[in-house]
Amino acid sequence: MDKNVPLHLQDIIFSSSDKAISRTISILLKEGKIRKIAPRIYTPQLDGDPADIIRPHIFRIIGHLFPGILLSHRSALEYRPTSTGDLFLTYTYSRNVKLPGITLNIMKGVGAIAGDNLFTEGLYVSQSERAILENLQESRRPGPQSKVLPLPQIEERLEQIVVAKGEEGLNALRDKARTIGQSVGMEKEFEKLDKLIGALLATKPSGILTSPVAMARAFGHPYDSERISLFETLFVELQNRVFSEVPERNLTATAFRNVAFFESYFSNYIEGTKFEVEEALKIIETGKPMPTRDEDSHDVLGTYQVVSNRMEMSITPERADQLLDILRYRHKVMLSGRPSKNPGEFKDRNNRAGNTEFVDFSLVRGTLIRGFEFYRAIEDPFAKAAFMMFMVSEVHPFLDGNGRVARVMMNAELVKAQQTKIIIPTVFRTDYLGALRQLTRRRLPDTYIRMLQRAQLFSATLIGENVEVMQDVLTKSNAFEEGDDYILRIVAP
Repeated sequence: MDKNVPLHLQDIIFSSSDKAISRTISILLKEGKIRKIAPRIYTPQLDGDPADIIRPHIFRIIGHLFPGILLSHRSALEYRPTSTGDLFLTYTYSRNVKLPGITLNIMKGVGAIAGDNLFTEGLYVSQSERAILENLQESRRPGPQSKVLPLPQIEERLEQIVVAKGEEGLNALRDKARTIGQSVGMEKEFEKLDKLIGALLATKPSGILTSPVAMARAFGHPYDSERISLFETLFVELQNRVFSEVPERNLTATAFRNVAFFESYFSNYIEGTKFEVEEALKIIETGKPMPTRDEDSHDVLGTYQVVSNRMEMSITPERADQLLDILRYRHKVMLSGRPSKNPGEFKDRNNRAGNTEFVDFSLVRGTLIRGFEFYRAIEDPFAKAAFMMFMVSEVHPFLDGNGRVARVMMNAELVKAQQTKIIIPTVFRTDYLGALRQLTRRRLPDTYIRMLQRAQLFSATLIGENVEVMQDVLTKSNAFEEGDDYILRIVAP
């Protein structure tokens, strides 16, 4: 306890062999200023459930009651009681200690060794390699009362190490675990770990694996399990809604190309490739880049080349391998003017935007393949488009051009179904990015879906054989404006 703070002001008070402290506790207890909530534990909080008082201080309490004890097994990985209030520890003897709301399952075993970490005063915690070995022990108790985590969770932890540190990191863990296993008598558990790591790295049979994410790595398609969970959230929301159809009205070749021009223009503009409309029109009409802006010009040309081709925009994937091929082909065309960005090739290093970390480059293929399973189950064209756009955007499979490719993949779904494309104008950029962030960071798909619905209703106002007429509608809609002073208006064409 903190000697500088008076006893009656401390949240938790421990009994003491110090006669002065013991006498003070007796006086405070008699005066009703503190109460006893567990053996040798007092508190000045006279109201409230003792379990709620003890829980925030549980690790300090353990270290005080059992100096030198080791937080071990699943508790060394979870750092919290299970749903049944169980914590697991290793000490010089075996004993179960009942505290309000928490059971301390103390097992006799080897205490802290070199590398185990001091958690709080008197309490150590198993280092990660030791904790994994401990969690590979046999347990007769089921569920949250078991001292070990389910095997799939251990496999997923090993998978996370591969993603974060590569195969070298996993091999380093194995080497260290071998030494620890010998020092604490867990050679049998190390043999299990060795087989699991071998299966993950495809150097040993994979039949022992139970976790889907671990099996995916063993078969050569590791994926980002958190992103797959996020995709499932969007999938369920989309499947539980009914969407109105917004039929395509630009049926002639000229009208389709006119819409494609503005689709290409805005898709590049919101990514920072900014031209005046007249400049972009000249680039498209002549097929020649501006001499001083060669790469930017090729971005507009490449995007237009894809989105103005009705046949190309009617192609959607039927199999996961087709999805990968379509993505690479369209990216190659769209980024042809930027050879440094490896057009047509998935990223070979990680990328990010602000605080957002996209899918690790080693997990791109596997995450797209698993995400495709949700996409394939969706029937509604708008829902398929919304899912496809978010999946590609969230994976960010390329070094550059991911937003443009994602929007092209979205609109291909709508073109195939003869529905109105979705164009994101400059004035709607903040709404668009904000909705993506809401889904990514807070798992809130509603804002994202409503954002796309509004953008499609706006896009349906762009009709006709005349670019100038379309541009006039766009101007009235505030489509070209930037800043918080403007909002997207939907006006009659």
